[in-house]
Amino acid sequence: MRKMQHTEIWAVTQTLEGNAVLLRPRGSDIVVPIVIGQLEGQSILIGKGGIKLPRPLTHDLFLKLFASQGLFLERIEIHSIIENTFHARLVIIGKNYSRENPLVLDSRPSDALALAVRCKCPILVSSEIIEETGLPMDIILETQESSDEVPLPCEAGIPEKKNFMQERTIRMLQEQLNAAVEKEEYEQAAEIRDMIRKMEDPEGEI
Repeated sequence: MRKMQHTEIWAVTQTLEGNAVLLRPRGSDIVVPIVIGQLEGQSILIGKGGIKLPRPLTHDLFLKLFASQGLFLERIEIHSIIENTFHARLVIIGKNYSRENPLVLDSRPSDALALAVRCKCPILVSSEIIEETGLPMDIILETQESSDEVPLPCEAGIPEKKNFMQERTIRMLQEQLNAAVEKEEYEQAAEIRDMIRKMEDPEGEI
């Protein structure tokens, strides 16, 4: 059985390969980078920042479906790398499932993380993955200092952390809005526009 370690989301950032989430094992000075899609990155940021949107995203809907069936996401596990692809699973309890006999569902790490930040459940990563892919935090910080891409801090101690996360999310959504308009995908553009307006003015009406 693989040994698992507790981790937390240290940052969501942009790299030459695309968006990436950086997972930091507890008490460690290394991070595990996992490249994720743009939409999944936005969903992680929105969930991490506790931002309320006028309509549920796919990950919110998924959790509502769980709750309606008496199920609960106990933890997520990023357990292996197969052909350079990270593999994760959802460990679910409730109803007919217990900690000794849970419901286990295969998942992309990005989707699992988007769910985990909403549930505030443990994020476990196998020790083998950490040893194989972990990078010193100093290298990440030095790279960011010499790059135009700025990471999103998710650790305590960052002034006005929630506002910073929200501003970063709005910028990412604005980029997606512009892309949707250019492609004449106006229905999607309208949804993104409503999301931005709701985040900028939570008390306003859409």
